[in-house]
Amino acid sequence: MKKTDLAKSDAKKLMGKMAAPGGAEFGKATATVDRREQRRRDQALGLVPFAVKLNSDLVAQLNALAAEQGGDINAVVAALLQKGLAN
Repeated sequence: MKKTDLAKSDAKKLMGKMAAPGGAEFGKATATVDRREQRRRDQALGLVPFAVKLNSDLVAQLNALAAEQGGDINAVVAALLQKGLAN
């Protein structure tokens, strides 16, 4: 690899980091957590990823319910599943 190619590659990596969402902005401190750290935090809480395909109308209802309660969709779905499984 030529020296110029290496410099171009480094510049592309740097530009990608600057343009990435959640990137640091001047004067603003960001506390982003990488995926590995988030996975460790979730595991410590006993959370397990659970992918489900749902109808878009049902997802809209879940989002509306989450917005109404002021919580996140994960808490809403967990509460509804617990309630449904209790019956």
